[in-house]
Amino acid sequence: MVLPRDQRLRGRFVFDRLYQKGKRHHGTWMVLRSLRAEPALLRPDPRDPDPSSGRVAVVVSSKVSKRAVQRNRLRRLLHDQLRQRLRRNAPQTTGRWLLISLKPGSAEADPQALLKECSELLAKEGLTP
Repeated sequence: MVLPRDQRLRGRFVFDRLYQKGKRHHGTWMVLRSLRAEPALLRPDPRDPDPSSGRVAVVVSSKVSKRAVQRNRLRRLLHDQLRQRLRRNAPQTTGRWLLISLKPGSAEADPQALLKECSELLAKEGLTP
């Protein structure tokens, strides 16, 4: 499943800011970037009740896999994990933006290993117990 609309990061300026100023945590198969939310960078959206809420994006480039089916499968796997974590740890993620970028070669990794590494990176950032 995909993340709910109010938990998704969108917009070029948001991604640029995360890449430039985000705090990085590196793993074997992915990189977690985090940044304090800057709601002024988001486009106004009447369907979005709280622009300062925690938001997440997952980037899976064609360097990870040339096949869109494989990239989408990885993205959905991580979205499902993040959706559950954000729901359980809402107070800790409020006011934070997270960007997970998969590294080349992660398509061959075991899905459970990817989920474990995602949890470890979130714990390093202090977002999960």
